[in-house]
Amino acid sequence: MKKIVAINCSPRSAWNTAVLVREAAKGAEGKGAEVTVIDLYKLEKFTGCVSCFGCKLPDNLGKCICRDGLAPVLEAIRNADGLIIGSPNYLGDMTAGFRALYERLIFQSLTYKTEFRSYNEKQIPVLMIMTSNASEDLYAQIGYDAMLQRYQGSLGTFVGPTKILISSDTLQVKDYSRYNWTMFDPEHKKQRHETVFPEDKKKALALGKEMVSNIRK
Repeated sequence: MKKIVAINCSPRSAWNTAVLVREAAKGAEGKGAEVTVIDLYKLEKFTGCVSCFGCKLPDNLGKCICRDGLAPVLEAIRNADGLIIGSPNYLGDMTAGFRALYERLIFQSLTYKTEFRSYNEKQIPVLMIMTSNASEDLYAQIGYDAMLQRYQGSLGTFVGPTKILISSDTLQVKDYSRYNWTMFDPEHKKQRHETVFPEDKKKALALGKEMVSNIRK
């Protein structure tokens, strides 16, 4: 059976990002995969890379040796046939939790050798999901396009071929009246959540199915 790891890197376990990650997971399950869903912010304490270089020593080449809340996640990814990972956009980048996992996931495979770049010999497909309050038509202007391309490139090199799913102009809270946010139109946000977000869910579901269908074992 094909194994998929699906990781919600949002501190909110039932909002936009979590919903899309679980929809993609549902799609993978629908194609017969065994899916492990992880809420990153519910794990035991973890950090980003601590620059110990243990993953560069002969006994642990390509394997992070830091034993914290991310250790079982990295092991699960190592044994998986596909990875679904999602994060909201915080201040122009992914969440701190995503970044911590990303550092540990990528750096362990980086060789610092001219002969070859990666210790990871098993390439697996990746679906990276990003949700954002900003409208997609602003992405190029505010640098989101370039940021996503960088992640796609590094994940593609060190983990496997990576597809990107974005859900933009998202609903941030259920009740905007509690906040004095003058730059948002609450009715627009709610209407978009009711009409566009369901389409994003369908895309996530389809991409989860596609991931499993394209895995060759």
